[in-house]
Amino acid sequence: MISEEQVRHVAELARLGLTDEEVARMGGQLGAILDSIEKIRELDLEGVPPTANPLNLTNVFRPDEPRESLRREEALAVAPETADGMFAVPRID
Repeated sequence: MISEEQVRHVAELARLGLTDEEVARMGGQLGAILDSIEKIRELDLEGVPPTANPLNLTNVFRPDEPRESLRREEALAVAPETADGMFAVPRID
């Protein structure tokens, strides 16, 4: 089990403001996650080759094919706000 103090410390590092109820709930959830990690660490993996993807999938890319796209005027026509022929979005601080 993870202590409330540890939950508050992790929340502070992540810049999260948690209520007392959230701290209690997160403590249980983080404790369950840590228990699961510990069970995985206890597995005997001797002779098991490391893998990055257990399903052995590879990306399948389609070839690039030039085609018509929206004209600037069509794209900007549906924008909530524009400025100088571009999309206008709120500033992110």
